[in-house]
Order: sequence, then C-alpha cells, then structure tokens
Amino acid sequence: MFGLGLSLTVADFARVARHPRVVTIALACQLLILPAVAFGLVLLFDLPPLLAVGMMVLAASPGGTTANLFSHLYRGDVALNITLTAVNSVIAVVTLPIITNFALGHFDPATTGTMGLEFTKVLQVFAIVLIPVVIGMLVRANRADFARRMDRPVRIASAVVLVLVIVGTIAAERENVGSYLADVGAVTTLFCLASLTVGYFIPKLLGTDKRQSIACSMEIGIHNSTLAIAISISVLHSVDIAVPAAVYGVVMFPAAAAVGWLISRSRGSAAASARPVRKGAERASGLEGPR
Repeated sequence: MFGLGLSLTVADFARVARHPRVVTIALACQLLILPAVAFGLVLLFDLPPLLAVGMMVLAASPGGTTANLFSHLYRGDVALNITLTAVNSVIAVVTLPIITNFALGHFDPATTGTMGLEFTKVLQVFAIVLIPVVIGMLVRANRADFARRMDRPVRIASAVVLVLVIVGTIAAERENVGSYLADVGAVTTLFCLASLTVGYFIPKLLGTDKRQSIACSMEIGIHNSTLAIAISISVLHSVDIAVPAAVYGVVMFPAAAAVGWLISRSRGSAAASARPVRKGAERASGLEGPR
C-alpha cells in the first residue's frame, strides 16, 4: 500500500471528475457484481463457512498495483488503472467491513461476535489500507525523484512479499493444503476468470473504448490478495479465511496473462484485417502516398 501511494498524486483522484462514466462502471462491477458472483460460487460449491467468508473478503478487496503492469503489457489505459486503484482502495475502507460482516453473519454466525469487524477492527482496516497510501503520497509530493527511483524496487518487493505471504499462509496450514486446494482451487479459478471477463465485457458493452475495457479487466481481475490475507490474519485472526486469497494469488497472474493475450490477439487480428481495407480505400480515393 505504501508502494501504491508512491505512484499516486492528487490528480489521480481528480481524474474521476473528467471520466466519471467509465470509473462508475468499473466500480459498479468491482463493488456490486463481483461480491454477487463470489456469493453465487460459494453457494454453488458449498464451501465450508470460513472458506466462504474468505471468498467474500477476497471479492471485497480492491485491485492490486500489479494490475497497472498487466494493463501496460496489454495496451490498456494505465492512467485509468491508477485512478481506479486509488479510488477503490479508499472505498474499501467502508465496503470491506460491510461485506465481511455480512459474510460472517450469513455463513458462520457463531463467530460473528468474536471475528466481526467492529469499530476498533474497522480502524485497523483503515490503518492497513489508507495510512501507508497517504504516507507514500506525501513522500512522492515532497521527494518526486525518490518516488520515481523506488517505483521498480517497490513493485519487485511487493511481488516478493506476496509470494512470501502465500507460502507462509499455506505452510501454516500444510496439513490441510490438499483439502483446501480441492475446496477452493476450482472456485478461485472460476472467480478469477469471471472477474477478468466481467471487467472487460461489461464496460465494453456500455460503450467504453478498448484500452479502457482492458484497464477495467485487469483492475477488476487482479485483486490485492496480500491485503485480503493481511485482513484475514491480522484483523480476523483466521488463517482459514486467508486461504482463498492465498490460492487466488497463485492463479490470478497466469489467468490474467492468458486473458490479456487473448484480448491482444483479437485486437491484432482486427487490425490486420482492417489494413487492406484502409489501403484499398486510399487507392480508390487517390490518397495513397508514394511508395
């Protein structure tokens, strides 16, 4: 989250006013459709209560900063990614507790009193999510050169931390890893593919351009798994709840790469098929330049 702050300026939040429609569409997908999809998958696969809660915590987590990298690789609107990550990370301070408390009350009501996100725990979520972002933004505002130099090292460090957190979570539950993978491997993979698909096609159907749709797909499909794990372990004190986010952290990168490749391939095919038409049109109109 500190690394995210190093990449943000006030202008990233102000950009919402210039592109309110696409930001609203993406946030609606992230905040409304994804929790509904996760809830449906949990019921379909009949997950154990704490794993079900973990899926909902994952669905409520904002996009990760790695979405910016994937968006850049597949020619998405990276500025839109940065804006969505910034706005959604702020909104998550409210939506994460709401969705988590709903999930605990629905799937495991016996633990709601001990695990639920009460006011003090909501303050913990606020501290984990927003305070490092604000510190990162202050550093960037006062030391822009330092923030630019640290961008790549912090991204690498974030990826390393994600790997270590996933390995640590799985190691802590090593006796149950096989059953956990059997329980949540398929559901997390389906949820990841659904997130990427919803993020691309719904904005596309509602009139956003290709670059914005790619950005939305990566933003909505690549969740901040490390944050979801941190909330599960540090605030809810449950490794079981963290397991879906840990498994998702493993499957989301190859899934995003595959979906990005398919999108890019369709883009390349469309461009290739359009080139002869444009050339023919130029010849017909006498606009073709000298060879």
